[in-house]
Amino acid sequence: MDKKEIIKYWIQSSDNDYETMEYLFKGKNYSWSLFVGHIVVEKLLKAYYTKNIDMNTPYIHDLLRIAEKSKLELSEEQKNFLDTLTSFNIKARYDDYKLNFYKICTKKFATTNITKIKEFRIWIKKLL
Repeated sequence: MDKKEIIKYWIQSSDNDYETMEYLFKGKNYSWSLFVGHIVVEKLLKAYYTKNIDMNTPYIHDLLRIAEKSKLELSEEQKNFLDTLTSFNIKARYDDYKLNFYKICTKKFATTNITKIKEFRIWIKKLL
């Protein structure tokens, strides 16, 4: 695949995951919707990395690190958001964190963070 095809792959894959995130959220599966939201943003960051740095994206899931490696300019608020979103990946995945994560994943908490995911998604897609 060439660079454009790889970028297109990341974007399409992210778009598919976005639909899954929305489906999970509507089904009140808030913790998993946030987990998938992490993946939505991760794939868009990897598309950005491919566009601006190299076709071989880093094998990491830390969103802020991917953004930094991509030389993506972020506000402090965006940096904090990416750190928070990265924690959803860990908390939803590992059993010792899951119980506490489930407890904080109320509708209000999920709605706030899903809104931020949507806003970040729109912003970064404009850069792609």
